Amino acid sequence: MNQVNPPRALLSVYDKTGIVAFADALVTLGWEIISSGGTAQELINANIPVTEVSEITQSPEMLEGRVKTLHPLIHGGILADRSNPNHLADLKKHGITPIDLVVSNLYPFNSDPGIEMIDIGGSTMVRAAAKNHAYVGVIVEPTDYDLVVEEIKTQGTLTTETRSYLAHKAFMHTASYDHQISGWLNRDSQELPDSLHIELTEAETLRYGENPHQKGSRYRTAKSSWWDSAVMHGGKEMSYLNVFDTDAAWRLVHDLSEEPCAAIIKHANPCGVAIGTDISSAYQRAHECDPVSAFGGIVAVNREVTEEMAQQVVEIFTEVLVAPGFHPAALSLLTEKKNLRIFEAEKPETATKEIRSIGNGFLVQTTDPLQINRDEWEVVTSRHPTENEWLDLEFAWTIAARVTSNTIVFAKDLQAVGIGAGQQNRRDAGRIASTKAAGRATGGACASDAFFPFQDGLDAAIEAGVTSVIQPGGSIRDDEVIKAAEKSGIAMVFTKERHFRH
Repeated sequence: MNQVNPPRALLSVYDKTGIVAFADALVTLGWEIISSGGTAQELINANIPVTEVSEITQSPEMLEGRVKTLHPLIHGGILADRSNPNHLADLKKHGITPIDLVVSNLYPFNSDPGIEMIDIGGSTMVRAAAKNHAYVGVIVEPTDYDLVVEEIKTQGTLTTETRSYLAHKAFMHTASYDHQISGWLNRDSQELPDSLHIELTEAETLRYGENPHQKGSRYRTAKSSWWDSAVMHGGKEMSYLNVFDTDAAWRLVHDLSEEPCAAIIKHANPCGVAIGTDISSAYQRAHECDPVSAFGGIVAVNREVTEEMAQQVVEIFTEVLVAPGFHPAALSLLTEKKNLRIFEAEKPETATKEIRSIGNGFLVQTTDPLQINRDEWEVVTSRHPTENEWLDLEFAWTIAARVTSNTIVFAKDLQAVGIGAGQQNRRDAGRIASTKAAGRATGGACASDAFFPFQDGLDAAIEAGVTSVIQPGGSIRDDEVIKAAEKSGIAMVFTKERHFRH
């Protein structure tokens, strides 16, 4: 730092937390304070000696504050390489005094997006100071004030390590800010961008990743997620798979119905889903689908958990229970299970993109919206579904869209009774669904996430006794499959839209 003149700090912050105490500490240590706008006024009101930027530049603030610090007498003082004789000569020639510390943080753009929230002078100062961090310190977070004051007190200056650390935080700060602005400017676009910039902040360190030897964390974007407001009432730390499956379960129950609904997820796939007259019956019916797989599962319900439901849950090993609320008696019962993670949460937000890593790159796609619209679907058999069959078809179709492909889902009376997930061929998926249904699919509905390429994919549904089938259609053998349905008296519906999930 400058050894000839008193060291100088330029303070211009949006978040004024701790700024008066910090400035006072610098003054006590012999520093000169430069400031502008609201920050200068706050320091003046606190009787901190301040040199306003306009006194140095001899130029007033203008354009309603758009131009304050954008001046060579400011930026020359920030950017000068103190080891470069040419730079030092320029400082002397133009009467520029070096600036040794820049303290600036930017408007929280996402809190009130708009053109006037785009900071130019502040971000320019931060970037300039960070670039020249060999000689200039830069602070963008009030949490670093104590570190800087203590180091100046004990060492008279900032160490190379600290300046480097602060510069890294500064560029992270401006990168985040630019990302927010670019996202806002592109907010109405439905297309995937030519380049994708994602800002993620660690929100939670997880117990481990998919396996105990892997590390895992949950990150969040600047936009809020239901996870950020969820209240955890009990249980141990979450793992990567716990988070993944809980999110899947929570979204599924909100996709399905406004009626009391329960979903049980195991290893990314539903193993039980049902609608009931109340939340207790919904949970009981969901569990009946596949009690073996439900052991150690993730449970989500779209109603307050009652004492009756809580009593059912505590009798079965469950990893996570998520709900919009809990009756006090229910919560008292559930918290006795020390390993049961209990979440009270708001409805999940709608995501717009899905991102997966492939080596050092990523695959990106828009999310898969599910449209339930009978008017756009086609009944391809002579027999049309009854109203009850329609309800089961819609229910099964919604589930199938959220099961790993290939999948076949059997449902009866708004209860999943057999789910065949993640098979390499549709015939095996149907056979697994039929085996799990164990005769309960008779008179029910069958959903296939993609078309039946051969009749044998439908045969398992026929053998299980279903009376209605929903599928995208589009196979070169559609006629063959339709004939098989007609022969068995099955009503078949084409949605003309597949829902692969990997």
